Amino acid sequence: MQSGIEVSQETLNGQQPLTPNRTYKSTIFIMIFEDRKNLLELYNAISGKHYEDPELLQINTLENAIFMTMKNDVSFVIDARLSLYEHQSTYSPNLPLRFLLYIASEYSCMTADENLYGTRTVRIPPPKFVIFYNGEQEQPERKILKLSDMYQKSGSSEDGEDVEPVSLELRALMLNINKGHNETLKEACKTLKDYAEYTDRVRKYSKEMALEEAVERAITECIREGILKEFLLKNRAEAKFMSIFEYDQEKHMRMEREQAYEEGWDAGQKAGEEAGKEELLSFLIQRKLAKGKKLPEIAEALEMDEETIRGLMEKKELNKKTI
Repeated sequence: MQSGIEVSQETLNGQQPLTPNRTYKSTIFIMIFEDRKNLLELYNAISGKHYEDPELLQINTLENAIFMTMKNDVSFVIDARLSLYEHQSTYSPNLPLRFLLYIASEYSCMTADENLYGTRTVRIPPPKFVIFYNGEQEQPERKILKLSDMYQKSGSSEDGEDVEPVSLELRALMLNINKGHNETLKEACKTLKDYAEYTDRVRKYSKEMALEEAVERAITECIREGILKEFLLKNRAEAKFMSIFEYDQEKHMRMEREQAYEEGWDAGQKAGEEAGKEELLSFLIQRKLAKGKKLPEIAEALEMDEETIRGLMEKKELNKKTI
């Protein structure tokens, strides 16, 4: 299964820079867990099962061009259940909606040859949605993200509860896999533990040195210490490039959020200052109106044109009889 990156032989030999195929998202997480053995190990750790045959997995990660904009990280069927796994280095409350789009596409493909208008029930595997989070924003060990939390509230009771029951719900389990979190799960899946350790080192070293050097150091150390050793030895060039690409993307998104926050703060301050000036001016106009001053007198006293004063009086519905 493709990992979403095109790497030529010249690239692997170091003769030209790596270039990502950006047709759909690809990450180290995908590269690792598209391997059936690793994916089965992860499934067993999540479900508490003890399957041993990786061929039991029917992997059906969305790769069709129609679904490229909705491509999830890993989805597969085993034991008549459909599991959709997503890795996130940035927390997003919109994941339930994304999962809804994913599962709709999956079910559409699964039932393409079925008669959905017939009288016979079309059986579909029940889904399970899991998010593996390793971002820098603090998050709990486990968290349930619900589609209903995204709904616009049209009507609610006095205690804030919806009057009408939710007709469509989707629950996704988010697991924090950063160091010190969900250690029992990671002990049950060494590959997940190794992945978390590798990404933690990249993040740590990138704060001390250039990103490319940080990734190279993390890869060298992990191979020496038996962390993702087989994967990194086999895919060293691609893994290095993908790690740099991922971290740059994560950093870019973080900087964009910070910039948007700063711009929003500045705009809010400016809007607040303007609103404050308007309120002060309205107060002064009202006081002069109370003293029987006419529009021309108010404008002269406040050193402003009459149209501005008139407009504010109409907007604030001040005493219009004195105009």
